[in-house]
Amino acid sequence: MKIVADRNIPYIADAVRPLGEVVLLPGDAISAETVKDADIILTRTRTRCNASLLGRSTCSFIGTATIGTDHIDLDYCRERGITVANAPGCNAPAVAQYVLSAIRAFLPPEEALAGKRLGIIGVGNVGTILNRWALGLGMTTILNDPPRQENGDTTYIYSTLEEIAAESDFISIHTPYSKTGPHSTRHLLNSEFLSAVRRRPLIINAARGPVADTQALKTALSRNLISGVAIDCWENEPDIDLELLSEAFVATPHIAGYSNEGKIRATRMVLDALAGHLQDHFGLDITAETLSAGLPAIGPIPETITEQQLGYDINADHIARNLPTPDAAVSRYFESLRNNYSLRPEPHI
Repeated sequence: MKIVADRNIPYIADAVRPLGEVVLLPGDAISAETVKDADIILTRTRTRCNASLLGRSTCSFIGTATIGTDHIDLDYCRERGITVANAPGCNAPAVAQYVLSAIRAFLPPEEALAGKRLGIIGVGNVGTILNRWALGLGMTTILNDPPRQENGDTTYIYSTLEEIAAESDFISIHTPYSKTGPHSTRHLLNSEFLSAVRRRPLIINAARGPVADTQALKTALSRNLISGVAIDCWENEPDIDLELLSEAFVATPHIAGYSNEGKIRATRMVLDALAGHLQDHFGLDITAETLSAGLPAIGPIPETITEQQLGYDINADHIARNLPTPDAAVSRYFESLRNNYSLRPEPHI
């Protein structure tokens, strides 16, 4: 069989090479021509998997080594009988590490995290770990997750967005991105929300770019409503807003989840799903353990961490440190930083 894979998925080439022909490409170079005779496509977020890409393809499986599936037309794949697998929660510890490291860097060195109030919007894989680690550090957390609340979840006490705005020293968002429906998250952090904040919080977006309104963030900064922005996910990336970049406390190229352990988890989850597909669709006697045998082992996710265990200097990843000119080169610089990022270790026991 033929497998077309994003070359930046760690460990993927050696894992799938025994299955047949493997074509490794940059994500944005995976095209209708390269996948027309592919059986399997393994991607990240830079490959748009839609009718334009898949219309002439023989592909029966798309595995994305990412949490989100915004880049995949799920309805189209469903109609075509193409199985889609992603890696939910793979990088949750790394994103939680990013958020707490941003907060740690924002505070004066002598000021502890204990006693600070962290608003968490979205209590899924990332929000759950962030909440647990923040509580272990002595912080107070304020949680918002309407879908979980409506489903009768009693694990947490939930607050409204208005309460998050009024009571938080830091606000971090961890929702999926949805443009429609009762829980649309497009521009969830908008001018109305930011006008309601009361404690000049630091705003952190390590979720999806469009969940925060870029113009509203810039206006809130100019009006001194918020004390800063730590931004990893951008609207229209890699064509990021240069004004917001210049004003951000810390600005990074969508690498909050880029830990070594997170990448291993993502690759393993995609390979597990692929093994099931190969068994069901092709009748092959291949197990998940066989495909993943060459991946490095990783330890368990800590229940709690100390400030010292964060182990991440977030300022070292600030894009503005070596910003190129002219401005037209910034998008290429953004992608280069992201694709060549040195994966960091997560907090460990």
